[in-house]
Amino acid sequence: MPDSTMQRIRAQFLGFMKFLAALTLVLLGLHAANAAAPLKIAYSDWPGWVAWDIAAQKGWFKEAGVDVELVWFEYVPSMDAYSAGKVDAVCMTNGDALVTGANGKPAKGILLNDFSDGNDMVVAKAGIKSMKDLKGKKIGVEVGFVDHLLLLKALEAAGMTEKDVTLVNMPTNQTAQGLASGSVDAIAAWQPNSGQALKEVPGSTPIFTSANAPGLIYDLLYVSPESLAKRKADWKKVVKVWFKVTSFIKDPKNKDEYLKIMSARVGLKPNQYEPLMKGTHFLDLAENKQHFAAGKDLSSVSGSSSIVDDFNVKNAVYKKAQDVAGYLDGSLVSDLK
Repeated sequence: MPDSTMQRIRAQFLGFMKFLAALTLVLLGLHAANAAAPLKIAYSDWPGWVAWDIAAQKGWFKEAGVDVELVWFEYVPSMDAYSAGKVDAVCMTNGDALVTGANGKPAKGILLNDFSDGNDMVVAKAGIKSMKDLKGKKIGVEVGFVDHLLLLKALEAAGMTEKDVTLVNMPTNQTAQGLASGSVDAIAAWQPNSGQALKEVPGSTPIFTSANAPGLIYDLLYVSPESLAKRKADWKKVVKVWFKVTSFIKDPKNKDEYLKIMSARVGLKPNQYEPLMKGTHFLDLAENKQHFAAGKDLSSVSGSSSIVDDFNVKNAVYKKAQDVAGYLDGSLVSDLK
């Protein structure tokens, strides 16, 4: 065989080997990038979600072998970020997840963080001592959101309906200001907004809270179906970390530490944050299994979600009733012991 032919074959072989080496590096790089990609979780100012900071600061995600990036937002922007595909998961109430899904971006609730146990309130100005005292008066509330439903429950408990009051639609983060200005006689809002109103408006008082309707408002970790399908093992690790958080919070000796971590996230002092914890019922593994069980009342997240779904349709939040079961996946919880 001529030397020129041998040289050409050798050159082609070397070129092919270089190509394989380059391709291998690219594939390894892509694999490393995918393996290292953090699960992005959008969360906002609610004790049941701020508690994720405990896991981050204690290094529990890394310890569990999962890379998690917690992304801080205001509540509504957190849902917008999820809908836009900017994050893999978002912390939402069971009712708001239905709204997000009805608008085109469904999600799977894989973990129950808590249910509100007093942090959502109807706060009235001085002189108003009961829901019946609000007849004919103005109430500030973000119409179509969860505390609108709480307000309806409060009115129902008092033998009243929306027709007995005037609703003033306002963003929840402006409700305290609305009560302080005198533009409304009461507000329906969640913490820290409800607490801000109580602090800023002399004589104001809570006349109905989520403690009067436990299970009306569940707070969950909702994951995109695509991410859950691709990385279910990683999400199971996240779920497992949560129960480490609840154990930490429920141990009295850790109180100072968790209050320091959580209060710092929202710019409060530990003693200012402590009351917010009392109105939040954190759900451990046993309670998750209990409340994920199918049911028709507020003791079940599916029952609660069905009630919220009816509310959303009746109030034209969306037109078509949602498949509530399709928004919940308790399998990752049920697999744990």
